[in-house]
Amino acid sequence: MVYYDDGELAIRDMEEADAQIFAEEEAAQGWKADVSKHLARLKDQAEGKCVSLTAVYKGLPAGYVNVYKTGMAGAFGGKGLPEIVDLGVLGKYRRKGIGGKLMDVAEQIAAQYADTVWLGVGLHSGYGGAQRMYAKRGYIPDGTGVWYRDKPCGQYETGIANDDDLVLFLSKRLERRTGKNRRNRVCEDGYGSCVMR
Repeated sequence: MVYYDDGELAIRDMEEADAQIFAEEEAAQGWKADVSKHLARLKDQAEGKCVSLTAVYKGLPAGYVNVYKTGMAGAFGGKGLPEIVDLGVLGKYRRKGIGGKLMDVAEQIAAQYADTVWLGVGLHSGYGGAQRMYAKRGYIPDGTGVWYRDKPCGQYETGIANDDDLVLFLSKRLERRTGKNRRNRVCEDGYGSCVMR
């Protein structure tokens, strides 16, 4: 399924070939890279648990994000709210609006399931761009403080590393898509169109 296409950038369902490309490109830029992460997302998509998206820029996979219909862990886990998971844009494609467009489509998909979407963001500087983008998009902290390895950190707790497992959970209210507008809705935004499932 293609959700957005403006002739230069397209957002579509992730394909198995994308997984290997992302793993190789991320390893080349020094990220912790493992194809199994993307293959697990594709398995979840096949089982109907999530929608995994790939951004294709000028014909090449450039970024990805996943929308889980219901998040199971973290501050909002088990509350029936969709979760945006693992947004990534390859370094050579950054500052082209790809992350923002992935988030636009992810939020439109999430709005099919609830009026609130949530996500977790890491706290070290490697997540600085994402932190700023989420704030600009209207995401606010949930009020439970910092979490480490899926557990809230106690006040003045020690022995916690500032690694990828140290996160802050954020949420955003969405305009909910219901009824006949929920399926096959074409969204015109001046940059192209996206088709909602």
